[in-house]
Amino acid sequence: MIDIDPNSSGLPGIEQLRVIVGAVMTVGLILSVLALIVSAIVWAYGANSSNPHLAGRGKVGLLISCGAAVVCGASVALVNFFWGVGQQV
Repeated sequence: MIDIDPNSSGLPGIEQLRVIVGAVMTVGLILSVLALIVSAIVWAYGANSSNPHLAGRGKVGLLISCGAAVVCGASVALVNFFWGVGQQV
């Protein structure tokens, strides 16, 4: 039987990599907020100018930006969940 666990001290630079990943998650969340604001503006402009295509694109952008924020925020929990599932196989 082989028993291998993640080793957080096995390679140099692991702590710096964690800092970089955290910074990238922060940038992803900030960009999701920016996309949400831009999509809301596009939706409002499309609705105000009687352009259903533009309003629809704004709605889709709003949903995509919310989905991106969910994925950025839940990425650690998702990886931990699937790591646990993989350990049970």
